[in-house]
Amino acid sequence: MSCMINHKGVDGRDKPGHDLSEEVMPRLAGKAAIVTGGAKGIGRHYSQALAAEGARVMIADIADGSELAEEIAGRHGANSVASVKFDVSDEKQVQRLVNQTIDRFGQIDILVNNAALYAKLKPRNFVEWDNETWDRVMAINVRGPFLMVKHVAPHMMERRTGKIINIASGSPYKGVPRMLPYVTSKGAMLAFTRSLSRELGEYGIAVNSLSPGYTLSDTGLENVTHVEEERVHVRNSRAFKRDEYPEDLLGALLFLASSDSDFVTGQSLVVDGGSINN
Repeated sequence: MSCMINHKGVDGRDKPGHDLSEEVMPRLAGKAAIVTGGAKGIGRHYSQALAAEGARVMIADIADGSELAEEIAGRHGANSVASVKFDVSDEKQVQRLVNQTIDRFGQIDILVNNAALYAKLKPRNFVEWDNETWDRVMAINVRGPFLMVKHVAPHMMERRTGKIINIASGSPYKGVPRMLPYVTSKGAMLAFTRSLSRELGEYGIAVNSLSPGYTLSDTGLENVTHVEEERVHVRNSRAFKRDEYPEDLLGALLFLASSDSDFVTGQSLVVDGGSINN
């Protein structure tokens, strides 16, 4: 059943009604998305937001996303979601994930490269980072998105459409200290986005970055050191003097995932309350 509502014009007369059943069509209806790191932290919110806008979502994470998948399925239907445990730095596991997504949903329209090593890192001076940690950060935060694009983009290229959203960070813009491997990896994602957008533009594929500021997610709050070193300082650096939460990022994510951004590519949308302006 549809609902018709009449609106008053400036002259007080009724204007033609609008069918609300048409107006509330989800922006991502018929689309299929992969969200790496989509089971916990900010990624959990990304998965939920995409599903709420009509996308079928593959939750891909080294953590178990089955509980979240059940929650989303309960809200949006059994065919709205699936979950896979995988390591984004392992190419064979990436290939398997992409194949499973195609088998389940028939297509891949949106890729959110969100998986990253951050919350478990303890801030330290640059000379204190060991080679093993440095290499692990780069394997997950840089090689991972490259492998995802390597195996997802050909499907998008064949269909000549797609949205790739690389989750970067506001930290490279500010040169945040004591987190050198993480900040370096996110700076790489900004360059990765710019270069890749040039290669995929002829296929109608938009490649953009979403750069959050310091965000209080459940996984981030588990690391007390991060909170103590960053929270007050970052909050005071913002034009909006408050903490940032995952919900603050969802409007930007959906903009980049939807047709609203069809002529936007190679860009980084910073959502940090105005912190990098200082």
